[in-house]
Amino acid sequence: MNPLLIHTLRQAVGPAHVLTPDDPDTDLVAWEQDWRRRARGRALAVVRPASTAEVAAVVKACAAANVSIVPQGGNTGLVVGSVPDDSGTQVVLSLTRMQAIRALDGDNLTITVEAGCVLQTVQEAADRAGFLFPLSLAAEGSCTLGGNLATNAGGTQVVRYGNARELCLGLEVVTAQGEVWHGLSGLRKDNTGYDLRDLFIGSEGTLGIITAATMKLYPRPAAQLTAWAAVPNLEAAVALLGLAHGHLGAGLTGFEVMGRFALGLVARHMPQLRVPFIDQADIPYGVLLENSDSESEAHARAQFERLLETAFEQGLVSDAVVAENLQQAHGLWHIRESIPLAQAEEGLNIKHDISLPVSRIPAFCADTDALLARQIPGVRLVNFGHLGDGNLHYNVQAPAEGDPKAFLAEHETRVNHLVFDQVLQFGGSISAEHGIGSLKAATLPHYKDPVALALMRTLKQALDPHNLLNPGRVLSAPPP
Repeated sequence: MNPLLIHTLRQAVGPAHVLTPDDPDTDLVAWEQDWRRRARGRALAVVRPASTAEVAAVVKACAAANVSIVPQGGNTGLVVGSVPDDSGTQVVLSLTRMQAIRALDGDNLTITVEAGCVLQTVQEAADRAGFLFPLSLAAEGSCTLGGNLATNAGGTQVVRYGNARELCLGLEVVTAQGEVWHGLSGLRKDNTGYDLRDLFIGSEGTLGIITAATMKLYPRPAAQLTAWAAVPNLEAAVALLGLAHGHLGAGLTGFEVMGRFALGLVARHMPQLRVPFIDQADIPYGVLLENSDSESEAHARAQFERLLETAFEQGLVSDAVVAENLQQAHGLWHIRESIPLAQAEEGLNIKHDISLPVSRIPAFCADTDALLARQIPGVRLVNFGHLGDGNLHYNVQAPAEGDPKAFLAEHETRVNHLVFDQVLQFGGSISAEHGIGSLKAATLPHYKDPVALALMRTLKQALDPHNLLNPGRVLSAPPP
């Protein structure tokens, strides 16, 4: 305990918003344990500021006391990047009280939002005003925009709109010294020097604390249609993607691929969900496509029909269904989004969030599937993800009769090396949208260009010289 610091923090944000382990009837597990329950740390305190000025005051107090800070949004991350270590010396800075939507400029197609605002709330605010905010991912009901930006979140519409980085025009950031950078520009052109915004997006709270952002809006589409197609292999899925680009152009807003075993887990653990074609044993992959049309539903449906007709003629698709209404479309997307939950029901597993050139995904999967099958007989592969932007969630499940906990203890390190070595060989990245956190910090130097790592360390030293912002995340301790 650091009584002087706790007193200063309570003065800064109010006594009710500084939680410590010593408080009676206070359980800090919601802030100390990561979403996947891979790690639980111990916080010196959980501090919940309500404004940028309060965040700055907290950072200044911690810097004066030489106490490190762990910024946290919705705590939905998957790489143990936003919970404290087990030292009991770190302050968790929870931004969830900063929920305001500060402005919506329809003429400029922008929305300015505080970092603790839940992603779904941003989507709904845009929709009420007649616009689209396209960032969409499974955790959108609980993840926060600040966390989305800090990890450069991806999601299901990256193929059209890009990652969180591409949607952001300006930031407000509290530096490691407690100063505030007021960079909430809504400008699409501002060529006045280094793009500081891009330093903080994807930095996972290690360079500064994002407190607000100005994000792009888009006209709401006149129609949005969803189709589910059965494809014979990944080569056909890639070819179908090329056809979809040609037929739909910018209207192609989603293109997901799902392996049969992944869909089988949904059918097994969530039987209330009707998985298309799951009873047809000769269908190894399903593809989920979304077409957003600026003209009309009739135009969108005609485009889909021409696309699928061509795909059938070329042997790329063996069966398909187009959602007849919004409810059916939501049902199809719900199946895709339920794969991680179904996998969790099946037991502990080894997760990989990788990206590859789309053209190399079939060869990567063929080689890596065979490699893992040779190394660990009976291993099961839960392969699904955002094929449209080259992002696979290539997860490894224990053999059917095995003990999942023992499987992880025995095989996780080796499986990670096997998969990551393959990713490197095929020109990919070991993290597509989840980030590095502490889970991959020690692994990153083996797969990242050494010059890039040196530049990253230089930036960290320049912006956070005392290593007080989320230490041990992204960059591991430098060699002695």
